Amino acid sequence: MSEYKFPKDFIWGAAAASYQIEGAYNEDGKGESIWDRFTHQKGNILNGDTGDVACDHYHKYKKDVELMNKIGLDSYRFSISWPRIFPKGTGKINQKGLDFYKKLINELLKNDIKPVATLYHWNLPQVLQDRGGWSNRDTAKYFQEYALQVIDEFEGLVDQWITHNEPWVASFVGHAFGQHAPGEQDYQTALQSLHHILLSHGMVVKNFKEEKRDGQIGITVNLGDFQPASDKKEDLAATWRQDNFINKIVLDPLFRAKYPKDLFEFFEKNVGEVEIRDQDMSIISYPMDFLGVNYYSRNIIKHAEEQNILETKEVKVDDSQYTEMGWEVYPPGIYNVLERVHNEYSDLPLYITENGAAFDDKLTENGKVNDQDRINYLREHFKNAQRAIEDGIPLKGYYVWSIMDNFEWAYGYSKRFGLIYVDYKNNQKRYLKESAKWYREVIERNGIEVKE
Repeated sequence: MSEYKFPKDFIWGAAAASYQIEGAYNEDGKGESIWDRFTHQKGNILNGDTGDVACDHYHKYKKDVELMNKIGLDSYRFSISWPRIFPKGTGKINQKGLDFYKKLINELLKNDIKPVATLYHWNLPQVLQDRGGWSNRDTAKYFQEYALQVIDEFEGLVDQWITHNEPWVASFVGHAFGQHAPGEQDYQTALQSLHHILLSHGMVVKNFKEEKRDGQIGITVNLGDFQPASDKKEDLAATWRQDNFINKIVLDPLFRAKYPKDLFEFFEKNVGEVEIRDQDMSIISYPMDFLGVNYYSRNIIKHAEEQNILETKEVKVDDSQYTEMGWEVYPPGIYNVLERVHNEYSDLPLYITENGAAFDDKLTENGKVNDQDRINYLREHFKNAQRAIEDGIPLKGYYVWSIMDNFEWAYGYSKRFGLIYVDYKNNQKRYLKESAKWYREVIERNGIEVKE
């Protein structure tokens, strides 16, 4: 039996996002978000699903915190809905929206669960989208106003803030590929949006640090482990392009105050100029307190002409396991990604702010969900995270995605990532999956025991 122990102060958590679980999409003065609009347009979401009700967390938050307590979570990473606080994107605060998050945070604190708040997990107020959304530079200013007011409101209650979740996904999946809200398909808009999202991050961090606000602030980025399909020159080049496009396009501006030169020149030549003003890059790279890393899978890349703008294609591996999302289960990738960030970019404290897997979970008649695949997935990723810590990488915490099954964006309710099973057809009844019970033991032990 091998034991993998974690540091005494290691944080074990789980995460969720407001649009995916809250529901109450038009209650208590909340404004319309781009996801409300996008899901209500026919053909955008599998089975015509919406987040109108989702997991009804808005009304069931006390029960959900009770379940988090049962699992033994040290911390819960949630996101705040911008249009719930500012229905018009800016201007007057909606007190009832603010009160919901105050109640949630107080419930977490009552249960000794540390709240970690993400200020933007993709639900832009629709009224700001109507003015150009993230491609409009003014949106960065409105985000700064919203973020700083929320931070002020929760001073003394929340001491760890994440400005944005996955700027790359918000920019490219929403504005270039059209699969997420607002559903645009224009690379130039995506690039300009990415720049303004990163700029808004830097504006908030700069203000937070200069005004010596209490707590810590950082950002969460999605990173992949990209490996070539062969040693052929064109496959190596394709992998390099894909890595630049997803990893370096966010890490370079945050830590090196510049975008990847070749990639940006390629885009500017092929899709159009991006407006970058003097001082933008120094604001984007303003020193923060930590970095959140979302890791799910590795990607094997080969050169493929006319496949996409980058001429890259992902290749499946014959003897690998894949999740319901079609993502390869590759636990060493989490080590590779953490090591790379630490060695090439920064010695900041790191957090895994999302890691998890969707499997075909079934609820048995006696209320059990035997999700052994998820237990195996998490165990192997935890082992690689512990190896990273042993090798001197400052990993401080781990948030499993997700606390409960929820609205999985373009896939609607067809994919289940949760530690808690949600029975959508039976009054949203919750059940702890076997993975949740296993995770409770991990947290109690502050490590894992493995028969090897």
